[in-house]
Amino acid sequence: MVWKKLKEELIIPGLEAKSSDDIFEALGGKLVKQGYCKESYVQALKDREAEFPTGINTGEKGVAIPHTDVSHVNKKGIAIATLKQPVEFVEMGTDDEYVNAQVIFMLAVDEKGHLELLQAILAVLQDQEVLKKLIKAKDAKEIIEIIKEKENI
Repeated sequence: MVWKKLKEELIIPGLEAKSSDDIFEALGGKLVKQGYCKESYVQALKDREAEFPTGINTGEKGVAIPHTDVSHVNKKGIAIATLKQPVEFVEMGTDDEYVNAQVIFMLAVDEKGHLELLQAILAVLQDQEVLKKLIKAKDAKEIIEIIKEKENI
């Protein structure tokens, strides 16, 4: 039940972004503003993404799971954005393969529960129908409902 603490104020449906930096500023900025992360978080995301890409090729709809070191995190949280238009992310584990990501799960993780959280996200990511529903969702409440519905299956 990692999704039970999803907060509407950490979700941006239909974000207009031209780059991963735009996403980091908007979504990471929410995590900082809401007290989940330190001021250093957004820059740390950018730095980590350059070294360890977070794009995941899930098929038709690509995803990215940006996160960074626990030293930039005050408390655990998940921020989610769906993008109006896909943004290119380098695929995890490569230097030159690209993913057109349209769903972003940004993590503020502490030492505990990291793997459980990633497993829960992967369950959502592997379902193209759920990803399509997320992208079409009109508001944060609908995004939360879609994810929780998937978890209860």
